[in-house]
Amino acid sequence: MIAAAIMLLFGLWWLGRVAAQARRRGEGYRTSAESVAIGEPSGSNALSAVDPAEDSLLRERVSTTDVFDPAECEHGQRSAHPPHFALAVLPMVIVVLTNLLMSLVVLPWLDTAFLAEAAWGGTSLASVGGIWSVATALLAGILTLIAVNLRRLTALRASMNAGANASVLPVLNTASMVGFGAVIAALPAFELVSAAFLSLDGGPLVSLAVATNVIAGITGSASGGLMITLQALGETYAELASAAGIDPELMHRVAAIASGGLSSLPHNGAVVTLLAIAGVGHKGSYRDIAVVMLGGTLIALVAIIGIGLFFGSF
Repeated sequence: MIAAAIMLLFGLWWLGRVAAQARRRGEGYRTSAESVAIGEPSGSNALSAVDPAEDSLLRERVSTTDVFDPAECEHGQRSAHPPHFALAVLPMVIVVLTNLLMSLVVLPWLDTAFLAEAAWGGTSLASVGGIWSVATALLAGILTLIAVNLRRLTALRASMNAGANASVLPVLNTASMVGFGAVIAALPAFELVSAAFLSLDGGPLVSLAVATNVIAGITGSASGGLMITLQALGETYAELASAAGIDPELMHRVAAIASGGLSSLPHNGAVVTLLAIAGVGHKGSYRDIAVVMLGGTLIALVAIIGIGLFFGSF
């Protein structure tokens, strides 16, 4: 909670600062009526700068809806009767609840001994349970979304096709980055890198934070970097923490927070996907992403390590 508060406040402060600078330059958002007047899609909220030369470029821009859901873009305006707030957030609530229900109740109740057989890959519920839970939760969320908005979705099949197509980019971005990191971790040179992490001064907390940050930066993925770090060095850091009297929960929190630092480098799958959806490039937009994601995470990480060294885990 402390780390989250630090990252939130820092991010809001920086974005507020950038927004104020944009307002001083005369930048803002067009209303739907203004967009129609210059020939833009009526649902677009494109930025309007003081430089008239940019208007021609803005006219050529299309909204996210144009690209990712052309079926629903044909509406051209917001619904006169939007769903109630409770119905709007219901699919997300269903995702969370279904995930918990699958993880804590349904899957443990099932007989999954068959997974250990060679025909099923010799795996276990512990290895695949997380994926099963998340996949089931997302399916439940999609079905809930369709059920509560069926009348609003005038071209459901086309919308689902557009959603499936839009999912390919983030899936491939993330998978390729995690796969790249896994290859790096398998190289013989990675052992030298691991040894360098373990020899850092400052104790296990500092060493683990640096190791997770660097590996997450290599993979371009917070989850991938965290997974590789804990798989390759987790047992070693657990022993170091035990010898130093450091709570394992504190070690885990430091690793989880650190994974969000250098993972936000330009090749991060989420960053690439975000910029693609927004229709902008790294040159004009990455600076603020880097400051918010990297800067906020590192400040929070330093604070948590300092609190952990003085007070331990709580």
